[in-house]
Amino acid sequence: MTNPSTLYRGGVLHCPADPGASALLVRDGRIAWLGSAADAPSADRVVDLDGALVTPAFVDAHVHATDTGLVLSGLDLSGARSAGGVLDAVASFAAGLPGDAVVLGHGWDESAWSDAVLPDAVALDRAAGGRRVYLSQASIHSALVSQAMLAACPEVVSAAGFDASGWVRRDAHHVVRAAAFASVTRAQRVAAQRAALAHAASLGIAAVHECGGPEISDEEDFTGLLALSGAGVPEVYGYWGELGGAARARELGAVGAGGDLFADGALGSRTAFVSEPYRDSRSGSCGHGYLTAEQVRDHLLDCAAHGLQGGFHAIGDAAIGTVLAGFAGAAERLGVDRLRAARHRVEHAEIMSRRLIAGFVEFGIVASMQPAFDRLWGGAGRMYEARLGLDRSLASNPMGAMHSVGVALAFGSDSPVTPLDPWGSVRAAAAHHNPAQRMSVRAAFAAHTRGGWRAVHLDSEGVLALGAPATFAVWSTPAGVERGLPVLQAADPEVRGPGDPTPLPVCRRTVLRGEVIYEEGSS
Repeated sequence: MTNPSTLYRGGVLHCPADPGASALLVRDGRIAWLGSAADAPSADRVVDLDGALVTPAFVDAHVHATDTGLVLSGLDLSGARSAGGVLDAVASFAAGLPGDAVVLGHGWDESAWSDAVLPDAVALDRAAGGRRVYLSQASIHSALVSQAMLAACPEVVSAAGFDASGWVRRDAHHVVRAAAFASVTRAQRVAAQRAALAHAASLGIAAVHECGGPEISDEEDFTGLLALSGAGVPEVYGYWGELGGAARARELGAVGAGGDLFADGALGSRTAFVSEPYRDSRSGSCGHGYLTAEQVRDHLLDCAAHGLQGGFHAIGDAAIGTVLAGFAGAAERLGVDRLRAARHRVEHAEIMSRRLIAGFVEFGIVASMQPAFDRLWGGAGRMYEARLGLDRSLASNPMGAMHSVGVALAFGSDSPVTPLDPWGSVRAAAAHHNPAQRMSVRAAFAAHTRGGWRAVHLDSEGVLALGAPATFAVWSTPAGVERGLPVLQAADPEVRGPGDPTPLPVCRRTVLRGEVIYEEGSS
């Protein structure tokens, strides 16, 4: 016996194969019919779209669900604009916590402050009333911590990246992060994960790629999230970032041994591995590379032995060069065709060159990128310019150049590094600070929908087509619709750009394989 069928009628469908389609029929989780509403077949239920736009649902190709949920319900420091602002926020938040609680916060970004002096561990102790404090920087690759937190993990003083001021990076950051998150109970983690997935669904996101691993989460957190996948919330496709850990990734239920397998750090923390020194580094640092080409090669060989997709976090051009050297070594053993068939990934790929882009093309590497990075930190007077200089900053996040030569793109947010915001990300890719790196809205939308499905080898997903999974979102489009997609940019070219005021679409319903996982106005 089949499940009840549902007819969605009276809308505008993003269906290039049938541009005039205004209705679709869902039966048993798939699109059983689509076409003109006047020709629609009968159904058990009918949903009047009232002129709304229907598109394939989004995929966010890089998230950290537990962290995202904790930020949604916890201390969000993204609005802080000074050390004093951070301390005031900590004091207010800590006042409502038990004396033995850990203050968890996220999102401060000193690159946007007029005075970049940070609060130190002593000041955080005072603000939090002696409680342990862990405040991750926007990149999640460093953190500010209190003296009480440092005292709780004495081994941190001998770890690389330790600083008595309380701004910890590299290995020291991993130590304090593990100690901080050990305070979060299993029930709190599950609640945070559910909150993150529900929020994603409310934004028209039907699937996410969770990037976990021993340095950023733990196995219980990872498997617990995978257990929630698709149960009234978006589907979760997990990547486990452990070097040489393909067998363990498969045991944990991951689709790949990659994601946040760190080849370097982050630009915000000056730990991304770049070929030229940071402009604002007094020591002339080029950041830090965490892997060798041989380790990359061996990891890819391990993935091949277990029939698993691999991948790496690589932001700086020096780190990406190391990763590509490892790919070349693996190709000598496996052949280029076998490497290409695996669709291995690189997360972020922010500082590229023509040579590096050519390597992505040669080895069929999927670039999992975050357009919001350029929107928030690109352009004159922002973090990329401070770290790299204006010319290098304008060459960063070259999504347009990569798309133009055939690099497979999958867009995401890296939430909570940047917020879940799929239409905002599509517009950011179309409005890159560097006009030479801009993509069309249509291409950017494909990267944030079909690109995410292709990255996990589900090539038939992400389209409105007969027989395809009924996974879509219904949108109010205050700025209108043009050729099956919402208008995201101002008509006046002079107004277009990262600050474009054009209102973004609002999600009314998200459907995953025929099941409604979000409906506007429902609790």
